[in-house]
Amino acid sequence: MKIPFKLLAVVALFFTAVVVRASPAAVAANQVLEKFHRAASEAKFDDYFATFTPDGVFIGTDATERWTVAQFKAYAKPHFDKGRGWTYTKVERHVNVSADGKHASFDELLDNKSLGRCRGTGVLRLVDGKWQVEQYHLTIPVPNELADEVVKRIRERK
Repeated sequence: MKIPFKLLAVVALFFTAVVVRASPAAVAANQVLEKFHRAASEAKFDDYFATFTPDGVFIGTDATERWTVAQFKAYAKPHFDKGRGWTYTKVERHVNVSADGKHASFDELLDNKSLGRCRGTGVLRLVDGKWQVEQYHLTIPVPNELADEVVKRIRERK
C-alpha cells in the first residue's frame, strides 16, 4: 500500500511539532543524574560522591534514612570498597530548571533488580557552573490498591 506524500508530510510535521527541546541547563542536569547512577552501579565512590553538594542529603526508602553526605559516605564506603554498588536503571525522567537557572528539580522512574519500580526525586544546585545533587530522595511507589495493607503492616511494626 502506497501512502500519499501529503499524509506523510502531515504526520512528519505532527511528530516534529511535539518534540520538546530541552534547554542546555536541563541537558547538563540530566547528565549529572546519569553520572550519579552510573557511578553507583559501578561502585565508583569518588565519582559518585563528586555529584553531591558538600551539604547534600540522601533520603532513602526507610523512614530512618536521612543522611548527610558524610553519613552516606560512611554507609556506602564498605559496599563500594567491595565493588558492590547499586543499580537503578532510568525508565523516565523529568528535569525542571528554575527561572533563575540556579536550581533544577527532577523526578524519575527507575527499575532495580531487588526493589522493582522505584522513584527518585530531588534537587540539583548549580555550584561554580557545575550541577550537583543537593537532595536525592529514593522511594518505592505503592500502588493505591495496596496502600491500606502497606500502612496497616507498617503500623503493626511500631
